[in-house]
Amino acid sequence: MSQRINAVWPGRPYPRGATWDGEGVNFALFSELAEKVELCLFDPAGRREVQRVQIREQTDMVWHCYLPEARPGLLYGYRVYGPYRPDQGLRFNPNKLLLDPYARNIVGQLRWGDALYGYTIGHAKADLSFDRRDSAGGMPRCKVIDPAFTWGDDRSPNIDWHEMVVYEVHVRGFTMQHPEVPPALRGTYAGLACAPVIDYLKRLGVTTIELLPVHTFVDDRHLVERGMRNYWGYNTIGYFAPDARYSASRKIAEFKSMVKALHSAGFEVILDVVYNHTAEGDQRGPTLCFRGVDNAAYYRLKGDDPRHYVDYTGCGNTLNLQHPRVLQMIMDSLRYWVTEMHVDGFRFDLASALARELHEVDRLGAFFDIIRQDPVLNHVKLIAEPWDLGEGGYQVGNFPPGWAEWNDKYRDAMRAYWKGDGGRIGEFAKRLTGSSDLYNKSSRRPYASINFVTAHDGFTLQDLVSYNDKHNEANGEDNRDGSNNNVSWNCGNEGPTDDPEIRALRHRQKRNFLATLLLSQGVPMLLAGDEIGRTQNGNNNAYCQDNETSWVDWNLDDDKQALLDFVRRLIAVRREHPVFRRRDFFQGRPLHGQEIKDIHWFQPDGVEMTGDAWDREQARALGVHLAGEAIQEVDRRGRPVLDENFLLLFNANHLPQDFVLPFAQERSRWLVLIDTSHKGGLLEDGIFDGGGVFRLEGRSLALLLEMKLPA
Repeated sequence: MSQRINAVWPGRPYPRGATWDGEGVNFALFSELAEKVELCLFDPAGRREVQRVQIREQTDMVWHCYLPEARPGLLYGYRVYGPYRPDQGLRFNPNKLLLDPYARNIVGQLRWGDALYGYTIGHAKADLSFDRRDSAGGMPRCKVIDPAFTWGDDRSPNIDWHEMVVYEVHVRGFTMQHPEVPPALRGTYAGLACAPVIDYLKRLGVTTIELLPVHTFVDDRHLVERGMRNYWGYNTIGYFAPDARYSASRKIAEFKSMVKALHSAGFEVILDVVYNHTAEGDQRGPTLCFRGVDNAAYYRLKGDDPRHYVDYTGCGNTLNLQHPRVLQMIMDSLRYWVTEMHVDGFRFDLASALARELHEVDRLGAFFDIIRQDPVLNHVKLIAEPWDLGEGGYQVGNFPPGWAEWNDKYRDAMRAYWKGDGGRIGEFAKRLTGSSDLYNKSSRRPYASINFVTAHDGFTLQDLVSYNDKHNEANGEDNRDGSNNNVSWNCGNEGPTDDPEIRALRHRQKRNFLATLLLSQGVPMLLAGDEIGRTQNGNNNAYCQDNETSWVDWNLDDDKQALLDFVRRLIAVRREHPVFRRRDFFQGRPLHGQEIKDIHWFQPDGVEMTGDAWDREQARALGVHLAGEAIQEVDRRGRPVLDENFLLLFNANHLPQDFVLPFAQERSRWLVLIDTSHKGGLLEDGIFDGGGVFRLEGRSLALLLEMKLPA
């Protein structure tokens, strides 16, 4: 802003935030208990505050004004006046420059210093003290945007749930070392939209790109002081602004261009969002935005001690969705990302915290009711991380219809089975077939289960088969952070090894996990880099490792290339055969005049599994026949969905296991498509007669196709 603003009009209370309408900018800020609000305007470089505008209009607790002389590019912030009584939950401090909760663009980096806190650090009264230093020198600025963008005929791919293969990606880490991405674009939205990256994703075969948090976030002070940063980004401070650190151009349009490019290539874009808490932490945290705008409205405070925060997240605070204006902010944010940014859905971090009405998790809470009736949001993909850290927060299987869930029961069952733990085949079978025990009871379908073996939080696949214990020393917390319950197995040596037998076993175990994941009912989620053996050197909590520990290494040796080819083949098999991505659960019995069951479980000797067989502690091997002829579903045009018949054979024992193959139909034999005991997962000349014996090597999986011979 080069000239002083002279005209200040009343403006309107809605929409919230700073809205350019082609003639001027409307500003609207909700604060229930504020006594005075000032709009602070800065020079174009953001270094100097050039003017303060007192906002005199207030409608329904929303402070608003209209500046007809303002234009896109204007940098601004707020100062909010009111009582400072922390023991009552009131923390107004006009000495602290505040971000707009609805800011569409946040520029500049937070520079940590004691002035960012509403209280005086080191004072005898701690957070009950009052700090008079101006925080503007360390604060980012909000920036007015022009939302205009040429979307053309962009539209969501609208991929059916049962056809999805989710790929969890970190915007920065995915391309930071990519040799075909221009150096200036690595680690950015533009880098993710580069032709070589999109070509890789298409050849891999995934359908849905799930981005780790891109909402503007804060690097924790304790990390910055140790030379680290919050790499994962689960520390949000701006729910409408894409983080500028991932932008090569520093323009909002870059994010939109990325979405448009991915859509054009046929990919959905899903955002991992963090509406459960903010970067301001507990009572000892900084005053950056919500705390200074209206602490008692935006956060859940303890009823008998409002100085302190209710914390269901382990991050110091919990957003107060009981307050209608806070709930409205979250809904406005979700709609904004769908309507203005064209994203296709959301994965909600610690989603149980959003469901808490009073203290209990309420699966029919206001948040779910509002989303289900919202005309914009009721058709996008909604995925819950179905737990938080509070009492009763673990809610896997309990979210309402319309929601899918990260299924950690699937993760744990698959890890335990392939680790060789006994007594797990019953649990393994339930998870393999879509977890009907969790989702069928609420009339949901197999695709309510987001199946995963690994995710950003925890071991990578390479580390899952290489380490028994976490190795988080690089995080600077004496290896105390991260989960101790990894259900992992190092195959005989902790960490890297040159032992050829251990290396071969690890490759086999990776193939086992990947084949199981991609041939299970439900929606598979693949962690980016697992398909090429990415390692974090045993770190299972690399949230602060913005370096080669977390970045994808694109140097592919023969083993990594072979694994990549194997994953591509698996995804192609899943895509080509609907029996592996059914929309309905198996029934386990002949249907509508069919002579065969849609699914049939059998022991290695060919005998059908019984109740006793499922309960045997020593059992490590089982087979399943999937009847593609008995799917009993129709496609979008009402045509019957038919497929071929398959056998899946599993052996988690260290010894080979002979399987008696069931008799195929007349003039049919069994063709081996996949055998994870072989390098690359393929077996040449693998054709067997029904009633014959197939030897499955130890710790292996095989997929056989019923092949009809010419008459």
